[in-house]
Amino acid sequence: MAHEIEYKIYGDDMQAVEIELDPNEAVRAEAGAMLYMEDGIQMQTDTGGGIFKGFKRLITGESFFITTFLHTGTGKSHVAFAAPYPGKIIPLDLKELGGTFLCQKDGFLCAAQGIEIEVAFTKKIGAGLFGGEGFILQRLEGDGLAFVHAGGTIIKKNLMAGERLRVDTGCLVAFAPTVDYDIQFIGGFRNSLFGGEGLFTANLTGPGIVYLQTLPFSRLADRVVAASRSGRKDERKGVAGMGGDLLGGLLSGD
Repeated sequence: MAHEIEYKIYGDDMQAVEIELDPNEAVRAEAGAMLYMEDGIQMQTDTGGGIFKGFKRLITGESFFITTFLHTGTGKSHVAFAAPYPGKIIPLDLKELGGTFLCQKDGFLCAAQGIEIEVAFTKKIGAGLFGGEGFILQRLEGDGLAFVHAGGTIIKKNLMAGERLRVDTGCLVAFAPTVDYDIQFIGGFRNSLFGGEGLFTANLTGPGIVYLQTLPFSRLADRVVAASRSGRKDERKGVAGMGGDLLGGLLSGD
């Protein structure tokens, strides 16, 4: 049974979640996510259940180790965890959501002690190998609070029975296990080569809750890399142009 914890989310685009712990209560978090902790809280970093558990987290994009923050003092104490990039933190009360929720790989931020993080593979192994984000999923199981991070703005959809939604795989954050999902190749030479989107879409069929993000980290990273390459090219052009002007001046005797 998961520990009952209280929380408060700070910020707008660069959020942090503060967890309030009573004595002997604990929260588990991705290694490196801690922002601050108060007196009385002790850290314990391990695989969270053996080497196999650690390898399962590696598959889903998390670190091999997980850190437990246990309140060993008296009274109430607090520990906070920060989001790794601009976006929102989504609190998931698994008790109200039926005990299980699926989220994208590396989306997990922290959870009450007692929440299990498992691997949920896509139905199509070929798509999972070549499709990019959203194909190897995390399954959060338990009866307490878990927190997932996503990029940009969060859109919550409550699909009715039989209602369908096609989503870019990178924009899919989390969804209820009652939602039927499949991965489909977009197809078409021009779509694949010039469409500017991914080669696969996630096809979702209700009923159930779906969370979407407007800014997947991979999209943000691609823009940063592209801008960096463009800047280096412009810098090289500038240096070459200066060298050409200098050489031209020397040859002309100016």
